[in-house]
Amino acid sequence: QVQLVESGGGLVQAGGSLRLSCAASGLTISSRAMGWFRQAPGKEREFVADITWRGATTNYADSVKGRFTISRDDAKNTVYLQMNTLKPEDTAVYYCARGRASVLSGQYDFWGQGTQVTVSS
Repeated sequence: QVQLVESGGGLVQAGGSLRLSCAASGLTISSRAMGWFRQAPGKEREFVADITWRGATTNYADSVKGRFTISRDDAKNTVYLQMNTLKPEDTAVYYCARGRASVLSGQYDFWGQGTQVTVSS
């Protein structure tokens, strides 16, 4: 089955940490940039972070810069999002996506189903 599967979400107190994983199955992330997005209730989906193939370049939304870190392990066909110093406003469903190219193009061709992150105050 061709899919991106996110995991690692859950309920955490403000100030806590979570590490999200995005495992690719039936498709490769090698040679592609990868991204993380999130969608809070009643809001549109927004960009969180992305990373080029081989991880040379990363890019973050201002709201998470300095708190979140995106990384990848192409040998495991997996992308990660380390989230530290979480805030209630980080509460959302988090999605990973595969880029159409190896560079940060802002275009994605495959999306996961999402994992819920809830931060309590």
